[in-house]
Amino acid sequence: MWEARMEPGVIDAFAKVWGTEELLVSFDSLNVTLPNLKVARAPWPHVDQAPRKRGMHCVQGIINLSHAGPEDGSLVVIPGSHALVEEFFDTQTDSGTWEWRDNRYFNDKDMEWFRKHGLEPQRVVAEPGDLILWDSRTIHWGGEPTEKSQTIRTVIYAAYAPAKLASKEAIVEKQKVFAANGATTHWPHDNIKLRDLKAQLPNGTADPRDKSEPREKPEHTEQLLKLAGVKAY
Repeated sequence: MWEARMEPGVIDAFAKVWGTEELLVSFDSLNVTLPNLKVARAPWPHVDQAPRKRGMHCVQGIINLSHAGPEDGSLVVIPGSHALVEEFFDTQTDSGTWEWRDNRYFNDKDMEWFRKHGLEPQRVVAEPGDLILWDSRTIHWGGEPTEKSQTIRTVIYAAYAPAKLASKEAIVEKQKVFAANGATTHWPHDNIKLRDLKAQLPNGTADPRDKSEPREKPEHTEQLLKLAGVKAY
């Protein structure tokens, strides 16, 4: 995971977006999706930014490790929705229902509003080694593979943001999560909270193979520690 997070091409892309190389990286996850192993999940359109936050606060990323064709599992986005989502919240929702939680789902009625504005979902087609970036205000979800797919979807989620955007409290929490070999949300500089992720067997019981630390620990280089928020820029 850390080798991918420290890939120069990945870091450079986010540095260009934010205009700085002094970045923090999210402690996000690896996604391996087997095709046709279970009943396909229905679309779950959402954004990963609270309605109360305006403008671009987070840019998410996928490091693509497998072929993602039209029939395969892949990211689905509503192109252009980032530019309309604030208008939607202001005109179509009650601000009293807004939460500070950086996650908001959309139902069928909500999605019809975006369709009336000319926006339609698009499945991202990508190849191994591709990097996919999107504004967290963009409506998106993980698209399920069709019955024709034989591809095991393999992706790493990684988001980067300027270190200066993180509060002192966020940095302290980030350091705690790093020390625990833990995971957080898509946000690298905010919403830092250790996720209680435990491996489970299909029957819901704890997987005895679960580990609290990686088999191969990454070398704690200066660059890694800065990206992790352990060492200041």
